[in-house]
Amino acid sequence: MTKDPLLQPFQLKHLTLKNRIMTTSHEPAYPEDGMPKDRYRAYHEERAKAGVAMAMTAGSAAVSKDSPPVFNNVLAYKDEVVPWIRNLTDGCHAHGCAVMIQLTHLGRRTTWNKGDWLPSVSSSKHREPSHRAFPKLIEDWDIERIINDFADAAERMQAGGMDGIELLVNGHLMDQFWSPLTNDLVGPYGADTLENRMRFPLDVLAAIRKRVGDKFIVGFRFTADEVQKGGITAADGLVIAQKLSQTGQLDFLNVNRGRIHTDAAMTDLIPIQGAKSAPHLTYAGEVRKATGMATFHAARIPDVATARHAVEAGLLDMVGMTRAHMADPHIVQKIMQGREHDIRPCVGATYCLDRIYQAGEALCIHNPATGRELSMPHVVQPADTKRKVVIIGAGPAGVEAARVAAERGHDVEVFEAQPDPGGQVRLTALNPRRREMIAIIDWRMAQCAARDVVFHFNTWAEVADVTALNPDVVIVATGGMPNTELFETGRDTPHVVTAWDMIAGDVKPAQNVLIYDESGDHPALQAAEVAANAGSTVEIMTPDRVFAPDIMAMNLVPYMRALQDKDVTFTVTRRLLGVERQGNKLRATIGTDYSDYSDERDYDQVVLNYGTLPLDDLYFALKPLSSNGGAVDHDALIAGTPQTLERNAEGTFKLFRIGDAVSARNTHAAIYDALRLVKDL
Repeated sequence: MTKDPLLQPFQLKHLTLKNRIMTTSHEPAYPEDGMPKDRYRAYHEERAKAGVAMAMTAGSAAVSKDSPPVFNNVLAYKDEVVPWIRNLTDGCHAHGCAVMIQLTHLGRRTTWNKGDWLPSVSSSKHREPSHRAFPKLIEDWDIERIINDFADAAERMQAGGMDGIELLVNGHLMDQFWSPLTNDLVGPYGADTLENRMRFPLDVLAAIRKRVGDKFIVGFRFTADEVQKGGITAADGLVIAQKLSQTGQLDFLNVNRGRIHTDAAMTDLIPIQGAKSAPHLTYAGEVRKATGMATFHAARIPDVATARHAVEAGLLDMVGMTRAHMADPHIVQKIMQGREHDIRPCVGATYCLDRIYQAGEALCIHNPATGRELSMPHVVQPADTKRKVVIIGAGPAGVEAARVAAERGHDVEVFEAQPDPGGQVRLTALNPRRREMIAIIDWRMAQCAARDVVFHFNTWAEVADVTALNPDVVIVATGGMPNTELFETGRDTPHVVTAWDMIAGDVKPAQNVLIYDESGDHPALQAAEVAANAGSTVEIMTPDRVFAPDIMAMNLVPYMRALQDKDVTFTVTRRLLGVERQGNKLRATIGTDYSDYSDERDYDQVVLNYGTLPLDDLYFALKPLSSNGGAVDHDALIAGTPQTLERNAEGTFKLFRIGDAVSARNTHAAIYDALRLVKDL
């Protein structure tokens, strides 16, 4: 028995949840043909077998054909979903984990050119800024049809063995009815009274109850406070919560606070790194106090201490730790084993959500096994033969390679030219808002320390340093250095500095600064923030039609908030062709990919962000001494089998390079390189 508040059971109707930790509804975009197949099951089952009490699956499973999925949602309107739901629920139930699913109609939060090309419908005549489709103002027959679709979908989920369902009333069709900001109707569902605005969600609830009975668990994930002028207020939210409680038809409330109609609103509702932890937790506790209902909540609760406080203080009954479980699916198991210090931390990078909202699949920035449970291990198995592994470079790729090799039981030594580990991640963490990123490195260093990995810092490794250790395997993870060669000039661009120089503080911002961004990733905007905070006039220029395309929606928001009240302009579709000294100024030649037009402009400083070029001298020096000549068997790498290529009979070790030492990519790619190579060495 334990007194830990997080490990106490919770009775939800007839269902006993074995602890207080859940994953809230989210769509990782893993369905195939709209069905939650084996990859989907494996993702949730990994968390179930590690002890999470309840998995709320499938964010925004679609109940109607005119709610087409915008990020590969589960299609709950198809009968063929039932056996796949059964497969998913059976997989989680086998580990004592309850399973529910979120059902919704997206309303205007979708578009017409997906799925069956049906017009989107809404209680609002205005389009949602994020999805940009002008909806049809909903008619009476649409309302009747969609209510029936909800009931049909709920019945399918019940047939698939689900313990219950959650109806999403936050930004989607049901919320569009009950928010005064998105209801342009008149009549029984109109905007004039709260009762009328709530009628549609309550009609949906009544129809579902009639179809599935009283024993099936049904809850609302709802907007209790829109935090916007003219919208639902905090006081309104408590009244709504009480009215929901009084229906007697709901079994739980999952509390949200805010709106999701723009990137900025979404980022306030689901805060990212640099934001306050658990900003809406206190308000969720007010809803629980006002209603006495089972209350769930999730919004940046990344650590065990905050989750424990939420339950111990009586603010929540079940704590959602969803992104935290993407970083480490074994949180509950580690709590039970007294290993909280071993939990891989969520760093709030929100790489997961940003990928979804750009039609990708959810991946964790520093756990490449998440979403790849069918091919990548969350727990690395020991090797049959112990080897000597030498790694050059202690950036994210190098320290992940060291961690995995050490978990395999190998004897590992790492050379690093800098005094500290981290590489580009350490540079990123110099921004106070992004300092959590260093936990990616700190966690791995702690794992390496526990396994006696030897690090040689302040050491520029040469061939003799490596061969003196008689390695069996050498991994070059030296990363890259900023590229200052423009394609147009074919040589290093004179007089420019790099975004890294600005971020590191090695170069001070001048008065009139051009930041030329041909990579579209974080360093350009991070450098712009440094310069703008120093009082510079900043122009951010890109040859692309949009700026910073690789940063993606939610991570772009804090940059815009930091830059838009300063002297910063954004110039798109312009290409830097060259830079020359002109007196005490720099004269930049500016062109465009769209025509032969060009002009010249003067700046005090030109900052270049154009990716990195590999630091690969040591790799090429070691290549003739290796048995594989640095070659990688891609088929074996993808299949998860050992590397057996032999190209040089006189070679004494296998040689590989990973991360930016190969080519400029990102942190996730570097760590994934390391895991999938080293797990089979």
